[in-house]
Amino acid sequence: MESFIAVVVPCFKVSRTINDVVNGIPEYVNFIILVEDQSNDKTLEVLIEIEKLDNRIVIVQHNTNQGVGGAMISGFQKALELGAEVIVKMDGDDQMDPTYMSDLIEPIIKGSCHFAKGNRFHDFRKLQQMPFIRRIGNLGLGFLIKLASGYWSVFDPTNGYFAVKAETLRLIELERLDKRYFFESSFLIELYYTGAQIADISIPARYGDEESNLSVFRTLVSFPYKLFKAFVRRILLRYFIYDFSIYSVYLIVGVPLMVFGILFGLINWIRFDYLNEQTPTGTVMISVLSIVISFQLLLSVIHFDTSSILPYRGKK
Repeated sequence: MESFIAVVVPCFKVSRTINDVVNGIPEYVNFIILVEDQSNDKTLEVLIEIEKLDNRIVIVQHNTNQGVGGAMISGFQKALELGAEVIVKMDGDDQMDPTYMSDLIEPIIKGSCHFAKGNRFHDFRKLQQMPFIRRIGNLGLGFLIKLASGYWSVFDPTNGYFAVKAETLRLIELERLDKRYFFESSFLIELYYTGAQIADISIPARYGDEESNLSVFRTLVSFPYKLFKAFVRRILLRYFIYDFSIYSVYLIVGVPLMVFGILFGLINWIRFDYLNEQTPTGTVMISVLSIVISFQLLLSVIHFDTSSILPYRGKK
């Protein structure tokens, strides 16, 4: 590999696995940035011992626990400071196979994309090894993340094994990235505004006996709300701030018309049912036509949204 490559590994309670992770990282990697996020086990001691054996190791230590996103922000900043051209994210739980790292880096170096991420859903046999509840959760969250991020062609968007071009990373407002488990989703969401091209790389996950720190309840409660906010923000910026096109007009007309058609029809249906009278044909037609017309307008917006992204803001 000719490019200057840095790998960032957020480290929280990974004392049992981090040594295997570091040992598996290829020799062409210039720096391995280990971000110790105030673990309450022996992670820091293990990192210090590893540092003595590999001169590529750079340890970044947090005074307080900041979550995976906070650790990655610190790691990104250190990687950019060191002059990295391509930055790879790996987790410290040894569930990401380092032999696939070259597959992530290669399309970025060749200039065919600005961001490459793993996709665990290409190999059905390997996918069956993923815990069932996690598989279902990833599929459901995956659709919501596509809706919020605008990257409709990306599969397995919650996958945290990725590589990004340093120039593209500089275009992202790092302070907007979520510091906890919403980090990967927020990264894709913010990446959208750079106009970055994404490559999906088939990489099977490895599942050992490590326990996830992610709370299913917390995910179900917090993720949908954050994704909804991101979706509304994206629509406002994409169609009314960065640009104003015929599709913006379709949204202005289509959304209120859809709401009117549904509410008008529902209110009158309840009203005439209460009066034990048949709903007039004209009243029904007003509701139906409003819904049909608005549906056609919004369908055009959806088609446009799923087939286009913003222009890339960096150098070609």
